[in-house]
Amino acid sequence: MTAFYPVHVEAHIDPELSRWRWLFKWLLAIPHFVVLAFLWVAFAVLSIVAFFAILFNGRYPRSIFDFNVGVLRWTWRVSYYAYGALGTDRYPPFSLEDDPTYPARLQVDYPDHLSRGLVLVKWWLLAIPHYLVVGLFLGGVGWATADAARGHDTWPAGGAGLISLLVLFAAVVLLVRGRYPSSIYDLVLGLNRWVLRVAAYAALMTDVYPPFRLDQGGEDPGLLRAAAGTPPATSATGPTVDPAPATRWPADPAGPAPVARVAPAGPVGSPVGGTTSRWTAGRVIALVAGSIVLLGALLVGFGGAAVGVLDKGVRDDQGFLMSGTTELTTSTYAITTTSLTLDANVSSALTPDRLLGDVKVTATGDRTPVFVGIARSADVTRYLGGVGHATVTDLADSPAYRTTGGGAPATLPADAGIWVAQATGTGTQHLVWPARAGHWTLVVMNADGSAGVTTEAAAGATVPALGWIWPTMLIAAGVGLLAGSLLLVVAFRRSGSSRTAAVS
Repeated sequence: MTAFYPVHVEAHIDPELSRWRWLFKWLLAIPHFVVLAFLWVAFAVLSIVAFFAILFNGRYPRSIFDFNVGVLRWTWRVSYYAYGALGTDRYPPFSLEDDPTYPARLQVDYPDHLSRGLVLVKWWLLAIPHYLVVGLFLGGVGWATADAARGHDTWPAGGAGLISLLVLFAAVVLLVRGRYPSSIYDLVLGLNRWVLRVAAYAALMTDVYPPFRLDQGGEDPGLLRAAAGTPPATSATGPTVDPAPATRWPADPAGPAPVARVAPAGPVGSPVGGTTSRWTAGRVIALVAGSIVLLGALLVGFGGAAVGVLDKGVRDDQGFLMSGTTELTTSTYAITTTSLTLDANVSSALTPDRLLGDVKVTATGDRTPVFVGIARSADVTRYLGGVGHATVTDLADSPAYRTTGGGAPATLPADAGIWVAQATGTGTQHLVWPARAGHWTLVVMNADGSAGVTTEAAAGATVPALGWIWPTMLIAAGVGLLAGSLLLVVAFRRSGSSRTAAVS
């Protein structure tokens, strides 16, 4: 059993918790949830940077480590205040730094070296057993620890898991009896400690595998051992905790092993060890902004690359981008689309002819010559007035229709004289039409006007706009990557300057 796990989680319950304030903490914590949403974006981006740094040189960059631990610490404080524990009514500080005076604290020992091989598998493969356990704790709704290293969600939003249920029970008891049940508190702290250990492991902060052990109570058992020099006394519910224990904390987060000491008094937000705070509000804003810009640039870049592949590699031999074929069938006399609106009140680059180019529709008849045509919606409405037909309303899963009753058409479709483009005959028919502004309806019928239409149809267009869309996206992505990288350089350079100043 690991004597000292490098993730230290401690908390102390307020002796005088309000009976009713927990009812409104979801509202009071909203500013923290908003800030954490941005911080977790930066956490995700920096975790990717840390992944490659560990892979190449076996070290977690210290500035990134400090920031990511700060995000976990901030998250833990907000969760402890809100519905992850409801253990305090003291409002959490807006700070990444450790606050020795706040009743919920978290620290992770900085690793001197990390395995290059483990970084490839520990955050997804090795941690799977813990993800299954943590999923029960969190219910899969709140902070999905499986995604902690990527920062997809923020844990304080809560979930429908075991932790939430226990906290709900404790809140009801608090409301009725005015006190927090100590047995539930110890269990909730143990569950949260397990979650945070797994989160730090998944975020690549340690190679030490999280123990399958429920260390209950507010005191971190590793720090208790360091203080006493012997394993703590245990009971059926976990380690015994003094009613008013002394604060114990690692003397140096960068040191090889935690040791006991009394945390110094200091102002709110002052870090343990008395060093100058490196992550000021300006540097955090630069870091978050750079991470968001980088993430957006990557998404735009991947999108531009995908559009480029689509534009250059997925066209048919006539240059059209085509959908897959869909079987359309009706017992009536015609199948129509809903009215398709092509707007002319747009910039010249987005007019239908420049955006869509030529439109192609293919239709294959079922043993009967098929007719396919496109006309203005008003003309189609007049032609099919009183004619039974089916209008396609949805193609998402399988075709859905809105059927209009009526008889046979008075005029064969090829003789209607309303079509701006049409094709008729046996086999597969190809309708090609230069897109124009207006309201248009596509119609498929049997060429002889008989009932019972069945066809295999597909549609596509040349979409000439793709020729400038994907290069523009790639250029924008390049600019975004440069701007985001510069913001990160500014944030980390100032962080390094602050650290040097603090040491000197």
